[in-house]
Amino acid sequence: MNWFTGVVVYVLIWWTVLFAVLPIGTRPVEDADERSGWRGAPQDPHLLRKVIVTTLVAGVVWFGAWLLITSDYISFRHGWFAAPND
Repeated sequence: MNWFTGVVVYVLIWWTVLFAVLPIGTRPVEDADERSGWRGAPQDPHLLRKVIVTTLVAGVVWFGAWLLITSDYISFRHGWFAAPND
């Protein structure tokens, strides 16, 4: 995997992990809007903490993906997943 592919894979993993981490620990606003009943965005979303956690988790997942991609455990060049040599 070259550096460009590594960055693209990291960004994709980071974005996916962000949407998995965002709802953790959020609480809705206590009092709903009187007219619509809408509670709106969370009262204290802790976005900086979630970005840091997302970055760390994405780094661990990316490292696992890098190990899997660079190893011969799953290969599309030879073995079970290889394309036929036509």
